[in-house]
Amino acid sequence: MNRLFHAIDEFLRGHGVFAVDAPLTHRLRWLIVLLVTCGLFYGAVMGAYSGLAPSRVHQLLYSGVKVPLLLLATFALCLPSFFVINTVAGLREDFGQVLRAVVATQSCVTVVLASLAPFTAMWYLSCADYQSAILFNTLMFGIATIATQVVVRRYYRPLIRRSPRHRQLLRFWFVLYAFVGIQMGWVLRPFIGDPNLPVAFFRSGAWGNAYVVLAHMIIGVVKRWDIGPPLRTWLCCGVLPLTLLFAGFYLYHVLREKYRVEPPPNRSHG
Repeated sequence: MNRLFHAIDEFLRGHGVFAVDAPLTHRLRWLIVLLVTCGLFYGAVMGAYSGLAPSRVHQLLYSGVKVPLLLLATFALCLPSFFVINTVAGLREDFGQVLRAVVATQSCVTVVLASLAPFTAMWYLSCADYQSAILFNTLMFGIATIATQVVVRRYYRPLIRRSPRHRQLLRFWFVLYAFVGIQMGWVLRPFIGDPNLPVAFFRSGAWGNAYVVLAHMIIGVVKRWDIGPPLRTWLCCGVLPLTLLFAGFYLYHVLREKYRVEPPPNRSHG
């Protein structure tokens, strides 16, 4: 366990096998370990919504398996399109380094989600509405995606110095990944588990438009949600500051990178 925490610390700092110039083969094993371990942990917390009764316990296992599955399936669907876009943009020679960066994002998402698991558990204790639980987990995935950009930009920084086009393609990757990921999350449901329905690995009639369903869900929750004082306090003192903190941290790093002044090259005189 100490070794796992040490690997997470090195990953977040970009040291050791997770350094920018480290070979992908040396870090790939640990990236997979982080993806699976942290993904299983957050997924199990997600599945705890319907309770820990003996008939519902295997929902934790299903949800735990599905989080890494969701990320890997989304990654596999987005990668071919991203490769083609990089080739069309004339950046195919850099795709090896690009691959290192986007692979690291998968593990970073699960690491951040694992750190947010206590907030999810607290939300479950504060709110009994199933659709609100779905929306809250969607928010947690959104926060994790924003936080991930700090890590991926560390790996992308040499590429952006080489060609500013990589900055636009990185933004394209996150938009594409989020778009596909939301739909994949709908196809692979349930992740949380409706306590009024039997436990199932896949929900029947999974295909559909996730964005239409999400819009109806948000409207329905807003109409019938009676926010009590404890939940209102939790939102104001916990979730909202956390969201603003992640957004501010992301903007700080984006602006710092955008307006960074590169030092002039050293010139020897003689």
